[in-house]
Order: sequence, then structure tokens, then C-alpha cells
Amino acid sequence: MDKLREMEVFVAVVDQGSFTAASGKIGLSTAGVSRAVNSLEARIGAQLLVRTTRTVRATDAGLTYLEACRKVLDAITDAEANIAADQMNPVGTLTISAPVLFGQRFVAPLVNAFVLRYPDVCIHAVYGDRTTRLLEDGVDIAIRIGHLGDSSTFAVPLGFVRRQTFASPAYLALHGEPVHPRELTHHHCVSLTGVSLPVEWVFNDNGARLPVRLRPRMVVDLTPAAVLAAVDGVGITQLLSYQAAPEVLEAKLQPILTSFEPESTPVSLLHVERRGASGKIRAFVEFVTGTLRENAHLQGVDPTASRASR
Repeated sequence: MDKLREMEVFVAVVDQGSFTAASGKIGLSTAGVSRAVNSLEARIGAQLLVRTTRTVRATDAGLTYLEACRKVLDAITDAEANIAADQMNPVGTLTISAPVLFGQRFVAPLVNAFVLRYPDVCIHAVYGDRTTRLLEDGVDIAIRIGHLGDSSTFAVPLGFVRRQTFASPAYLALHGEPVHPRELTHHHCVSLTGVSLPVEWVFNDNGARLPVRLRPRMVVDLTPAAVLAAVDGVGITQLLSYQAAPEVLEAKLQPILTSFEPESTPVSLLHVERRGASGKIRAFVEFVTGTLRENAHLQGVDPTASRASR
């Protein structure tokens, strides 16, 4: 029997005044109660109880130890109660990181709803496209788009996005639609740094990696700038699927070279704690995971499919 259980038995015997009554109180046989007290006294090396045929009372050493036991057991009870309360009503400041556009479209609405749901949590939201180091940057939760390497963080898979190539209908009407990635060398291209290399786009040709060297007409470092350039017919661009989803729905852009798309890119939620996660982290993970996993843009669903079926 562990030390805490022996303490509980000892306190119950003193409070109840008998081994039999303590047995009923803590759900242990009378013999079990007796063995626990004997073990406790043997381990401590002192007599804690004076036993008679009618009563059981604590010795002087027992009274001293009784006070210590109550403090330990009360502290554990309070800690467990606080943790339970923390899980039900999380408190504190939660620092969250996500890529800019992904964060604006999918994370920010959930953060707003979370704040309204849990008024005792303050949020520090950091939207940036650089890779966040959770421990070094003091971030509790990060949304990561990309393959994960070895890490001390814990990852919750949310889905995946695709790297797609887009062009406007007007551009395709004027310049024609390429049927193979190598034909891009004869087209105007708009490269976005961060999604792919500015001068090399990668495709998949029957399971083999197919890099294509380009001479981009334009290179930008902001997703909206690449989207706008493609919509305006400046050239063909390559983006992550969700980044051009509204423009695809509005028929301002259309995916091309779809049979040459590279493998999907995973989307994960990262945090630094395991089962003992603080209430604020656990609450946020549980709050957003289901919604993001149901997001069609993270499950490889064609955003135009529902419109086309109407």
C-alpha cells in the first residue's frame, strides 16, 4: 500500500475512533485497515495509536503525525480541485501562432469564439509565416503547415492542403492552358516565396518528383499579391489550395495541371504539453480540433464541388 493511502487510513481511524468504523468509511476491510496502520508504524518506527478493546486513540507521536497527514492530504485535495476547476474554467494568457492567411481565414474566428466562451482566458495571437519555435518563442499553441521533423512538441493532425497551380480564365484564353508542367517555361509565372522556390516549382509525374525551373515574370512575398496578380492575368501562380479558394469559387481563378499535383502538405496543431496540459491549452485544443478537421479546405475537398452539384 502506498504512503498516501496509509495516511488516509490512519486519519480515518483517528477520526472514526475504531478500525471497524474506518473500514466502512474508506471501503477497506478491517484486516486491511489494521495492516495499513501496522505498516505505517513500522515504516515510521513509532507507535501512532493506542488500541484497547473499546477505543483507539492517537499517541503523542500520532497526534503530531496526524497534523502532518491532514496538511498533505488537504494539499492534494486542493490541488486536484484547482486542476479540475482549471479544466472546466481555464484561466490565464494563451499565446497562439498561425500562418497569416490561414490564421485570418480559419483560426481567428475560432479564437474569437473561444474568448467569448472562456472569459477568464486572454489571447495573444501571433500571425506570421515564419516557423515558430514554441519553447524559445513562448508560444503555447502553433498551427503548422508542413511536414514535421523531430521535435519536443506534441502534434495533433488537423488535415492537409494541396499545392496547386492557378491561372485566370482570361490568361488561359490569351495564352492557352499548359498540359504539362514543362510548358510553364514558355508562360508568364508569378512566384510566391514561402510556398515554393521562386525559380523552381515542384510537381508529381506518375509518382516521381518533377522540378521545373522557371524565369518568373513576378516574384512576391505576400499571398494576396500573388493571388491578385494571377486574377489580373499577369501570369500563372502556384499556391496552397486554401489560399486561392475564394477566387476559385468566384471563377476568377481555376486550377490547372491538376494531374501533376505534388503530395499533400499536412496541417498540424502543435503544443508542448502531453496529458498534463494546462486547462487553457487543453480547452483550446478540444475547442478548435473538431471544427478544423471538418473544414473542407483541410480535407482535400474541391471547394467548387458543392457549387457544381447544385
